[in-house]
Amino acid sequence: MKTDSKSLLIIFLVLILLVQPVFSGPVDLPKPGLTDTCPVCGMFVAKYPEWVATVVYKDGHAHHFDGAKDLFKYLLDLPKWAPGHQAENIDSIGVTEYYGLALINAHEAFYVIGSDVLGPMGHELIPLETKEDAEEFLRDHKGLSIIRFNQVVGEMLIKLDNGFFE
Repeated sequence: MKTDSKSLLIIFLVLILLVQPVFSGPVDLPKPGLTDTCPVCGMFVAKYPEWVATVVYKDGHAHHFDGAKDLFKYLLDLPKWAPGHQAENIDSIGVTEYYGLALINAHEAFYVIGSDVLGPMGHELIPLETKEDAEEFLRDHKGLSIIRFNQVVGEMLIKLDNGFFE
């Protein structure tokens, strides 16, 4: 079988597209209702649309949060905050992006920690869609570092609650 250079180029381009990270963009998750409360702090989530984070399970059940910090507290201790729910049954997780105020994939977001921007529960992890936005936010708002989803640990959340990052 003879392969011409045009066919090789097409194959090469397809392979590049397959290994490139997909741009996350907005995600379509349910919005919190007026009576939905954060399972971690009990606040009415719909009052803070610019901070909403959402977990949706495969069965369609959703939990909403008044910020990324409470979302991560929940995810790091599901037995405490969501008895009967398991991580393997989570279908999608979204956080509200700081600049565009769109719900984006939490796994793809960049989080600035230790900034001068406060959320409904005080110091927050600030979700941003791109690394460039996170770097700009870090400079503009005296942030300490940029972290990714899998880098969030409970100790960071405790420090945020205690104002350690001020």
